[in-house]
Amino acid sequence: MPLPATTYSDDLELLRSAAVAAGIIASSFFRRPVKSWDKENASPVSEADILVDRYLANALLQARPDYGWLSEETADNPSRLDCERVFVVDPIDGTGGFLRGEDSWTVSLAVVERGVAVAGVVYAPMRDELYDAVKGEGARLNGRPIERTRRAGAAPIIPAAGAVHQEMQAAGLNYTRGPYYPSLAYRLVQVAIGKLDAVANRRGSQDWDIAAATLILDECGIDIADVCAGFPRFNRRDVRHGALAALSDMSLKPAVHAALIKVYGCPAASDAEPPIQYLTDQTDG
Repeated sequence: MPLPATTYSDDLELLRSAAVAAGIIASSFFRRPVKSWDKENASPVSEADILVDRYLANALLQARPDYGWLSEETADNPSRLDCERVFVVDPIDGTGGFLRGEDSWTVSLAVVERGVAVAGVVYAPMRDELYDAVKGEGARLNGRPIERTRRAGAAPIIPAAGAVHQEMQAAGLNYTRGPYYPSLAYRLVQVAIGKLDAVANRRGSQDWDIAAATLILDECGIDIADVCAGFPRFNRRDVRHGALAALSDMSLKPAVHAALIKVYGCPAASDAEPPIQYLTDQTDG
């Protein structure tokens, strides 16, 4: 199948405009009574998620009818596996926080080509922050190239589950516990701008949680990896990922990766030594 005629930059502009419109729709429900329920995996979903998802499917697929579609709130269609490019969409990342009235939820949109994110947007409407990137062309925040800033000599800031903190502390890592943002995409892009130095995330994130943020981090030179499988690949049959680490400082890698593997294990781990099971993580949509 020939590649689409549109450029990655064309796709980014489409994603940007769709994300802003989706943010307006979602914001109309924010901090107001909204119907919500739990999905089979116990993660929350709301009528806002569904309406935003429908808007995005209509807006994006009308513009690119030959692209595949993978969204958290749409039943999976295996035909996406035959498409050269695929939209990977989380209409509201951090639904739990959205429902609690926390303002760091995001709209996360990406275009994936042959397993790699090539255009991506993470938009936090209530914080007026739009992060975007095109493969090979860098990443931006509100239209300006992202420049990472951190205080010299400060201890690294790392959010993680309690069990992972226990393991990192036992390894002697000197760091500060970071704030928990319900949107994984938002947590990840905070490493790009320097508000966080690393993110250590549980096993089980899915393509729509991380595709856009992975591109943004990669374009900023930030290491992001499935600690068992390496750099994330997208639009596979199984869209789930292992435990993830995003690192601005590679000296953190041994302790962070080891802690995540100790707590969550790897798919190839021996059955004789199952991963430690902790009940410290929350699924937040």
